[in-house]
Amino acid sequence: MKSYDFAVIGGGSAGFNAARVAAGLGLKTAVIDGARTLGGLCILRGCMPSKTLLYMAEVLHLAQHGRDFGLRIPSARADMKAIHARKVRIIDDFAGYRQRALRQGPYDLIRAYARFRDPHTLDLSNGQAIRARHILIGTGSRVAVPPVPGLAAARAWTSDEVLDLDFVPRSVLVLGGGIVACELAQFLSRIGSRVILVQRSRHILRDHSADASTVIQRALVDGGVELFAGTTIESVRQDRRGSTVTFVHDGRRVTRRAAHLFNALGREPNTQSLNLGAAGVRTHPDGQIVINRWQQTSAPHIYAAGDCSGPHEIVHVAIQQAELAARHAAGRPGLKPVDFSLLLNVVFTDPQLATIGRLERDLDEAGTPYLSASYPFNDHGKSILMEANYGYVKVIAEPRRGRILGAEIVGKDAGELIHAFSGPLAMRATVFDLLRAPWYHPTLAEIITYPLEEIAERVGAR
Repeated sequence: MKSYDFAVIGGGSAGFNAARVAAGLGLKTAVIDGARTLGGLCILRGCMPSKTLLYMAEVLHLAQHGRDFGLRIPSARADMKAIHARKVRIIDDFAGYRQRALRQGPYDLIRAYARFRDPHTLDLSNGQAIRARHILIGTGSRVAVPPVPGLAAARAWTSDEVLDLDFVPRSVLVLGGGIVACELAQFLSRIGSRVILVQRSRHILRDHSADASTVIQRALVDGGVELFAGTTIESVRQDRRGSTVTFVHDGRRVTRRAAHLFNALGREPNTQSLNLGAAGVRTHPDGQIVINRWQQTSAPHIYAAGDCSGPHEIVHVAIQQAELAARHAAGRPGLKPVDFSLLLNVVFTDPQLATIGRLERDLDEAGTPYLSASYPFNDHGKSILMEANYGYVKVIAEPRRGRILGAEIVGKDAGELIHAFSGPLAMRATVFDLLRAPWYHPTLAEIITYPLEEIAERVGAR
């Protein structure tokens, strides 16, 4: 039986980066991944294919609205076979790079699935077994099937099937109102599908502010999505002609039917097959692995990172967690846990929604005083000429000195604009520090100066 200093279960963003760091620190390392195609969720079935399709849908949307810009574009429609082929080509390139890196890395790549026999021994699906002094679990997440009557038996699409479409569906019922549901509902609507979105919570994107979710909801509805929020889903039925969903909305029973059903009701940690009990690894009721600030599980030599442990399903967070775990296992001094006060999040709808740092809800719950100021895109020169009028920029700052605590942007290219706050937040900068920097006119980024100036005036007045 082979022995390792550090074994990684899963070759996605967390596992790959943990192995890279561990091997670089001199640990004898193995990566165990039995997936048919190497690359992980982000590259194969998540971030990269979805953003490829969303951008193509945005280009299509702009072409279809050429008249708003004084352009005569006779017609523009989605050629889904060409869109699909382009997506496949791009993702194959990304995946090929990751696969080469995994196969050529300074560690052993074992093409199998792993299951704990005991805290240090992993049984592999190829009939072999290995031992490891330290182990990192990076098995990601999978689509959840909540206990909605009829859903488990229905042939519902997941995001995997939507991202792999090579035709325009006539109509789609989308169950869910989270990031995946909203992004892909808008994509489907823009390529020409009739889309009905049914969300259980009162607001879509419930992890974000009500102000932000209201803007995105209005944009989806304005774009043609039939949207029901605050519902109780009673049943899902399916026959040869399509799917029917019955739900209660505003006190009345509503039925909607579509050719296809898309389950976007969330994901759950992919930990069920690992036999974690044999390793002494505790989980929350939903299967998410319990970790401490060093990514250690209840078995201190076993670590977890990424979607399987949370608390956030974000790629750059998974990478930070994984690299921290590898360094901790190697005994590196001077380590610091992942700083979630700098949390960065982006929703790639149009308009985009982006947040960073501590937001109003967090500060209210903690009883922390703050100042906030916002400015709308529909009163900003560059966004007006771009016909990008949805949304606002909001800045949140400490009231005594004006140190920036967080920011929320809903609007055109918010995912790019939010990075104007990344460095300043990490450096504990104030609104005055940012106002000393030049802001070019006319740019979208220039809008950030307006809430900065308002907070600076309020701090100065104090």
